[in-house]
Amino acid sequence: MKKILSIALFFIVQTFLAQNNNEILVLSAVVKDKVIPNAQVIFQKNGETSLTRMTNSAGKVMIPEEFRNTNDLTIIIKKEGYSTLVSKCPCGGLTYAISPFMTELDGMRIVLSWGQRPLDIDSHLSYQGGYVCYYQMDAVNAKLDVDDTDSFGPETITISKKLQGKKYVYAVHNFSDKDNPNNANLANISRAKVYVYIGNTLIKTYTPQAGKVGTVWIPFIIDENGNLVDINDYRDASSWEGVRSILREYRPSEQQTVVSAGDVATAKQINKRGEEQYHAGNYETAIGYYQDAIELNPTEGLFYSNLGLVFQKSGREAEALWANRKAIALANGAMANTVKAGSYYNIARIYEAKNHFQEALENYKLAKQHKQNPVYDKAISRVQQRL
Repeated sequence: MKKILSIALFFIVQTFLAQNNNEILVLSAVVKDKVIPNAQVIFQKNGETSLTRMTNSAGKVMIPEEFRNTNDLTIIIKKEGYSTLVSKCPCGGLTYAISPFMTELDGMRIVLSWGQRPLDIDSHLSYQGGYVCYYQMDAVNAKLDVDDTDSFGPETITISKKLQGKKYVYAVHNFSDKDNPNNANLANISRAKVYVYIGNTLIKTYTPQAGKVGTVWIPFIIDENGNLVDINDYRDASSWEGVRSILREYRPSEQQTVVSAGDVATAKQINKRGEEQYHAGNYETAIGYYQDAIELNPTEGLFYSNLGLVFQKSGREAEALWANRKAIALANGAMANTVKAGSYYNIARIYEAKNHFQEALENYKLAKQHKQNPVYDKAISRVQQRL
């Protein structure tokens, strides 16, 4: 059962936060209240030189005075063994939870953080064969690592291995206001953010849309093919059972992402810079450019294909799987079959290298379905002999 924060403790927390709204706290995303000392925190603002500070033994760092009270601040948090976190601010008084590297090819970590209010926000994950939330923290290949009930988070769900062909629906529930339907606190005042990690990489950040009403926010689903699909839907529920009912019956409506002509053109230019950096062997720089291009135009399959290739070259196989799957989902036009065949082949190669021969065989066959190539035939024969 959820813990109820006493009124006295609530006011102690309020006072503490008021005195520390120029600090940020860095925690582990998977160990309750574990602080992260000696993490590098980089503060960036347009037109100004970035500054770097280190978290102290309590996991805290002061925001430099010239970077306070601004809406165009970006922070980058780095720590060896943890995925780099990038977040846009204002960020004073907030907690940031960083994710240890994941080794599972088909794993994913979802980290929720928020501000001072509402006190209690929960993560929920529903899929055929399992359900994860504070009430039931373990399910098949998924668990709630951290539950938080007194502001800031994190709440962390780790999927150790996504079940093939299953849809996953993720939601955030405003537990504090569960009995007050049609309120906008989750969207307007929570400062909530959902960070999605695959392998060593933060691949997506979700923020609620201001003005939306509802105690349940569904930022995304993971479809049957393993793709993240942006949703941003809002509902109401007064209990964890109510959230479960919504998620288990959830059917997303068809949504079409609209990208302006200016963003399309700019994204192409950024992607070209990524290609230049890739060919120069500067893989990390190339990854950044490709991610920036996708941020501007998430409908272009070529950007994901490029990102998948550089991830693979960098030894980041889990991220490469995700990017190639997204390239397949977005492939269209005259080159669609070529893109799909190449992406399935790259996915299969990753599985084969990890001795996951059944998954490798399935993807080699999918590559052949989309385009005939003797290389695919040889790969199918080779893997069949290993099974």
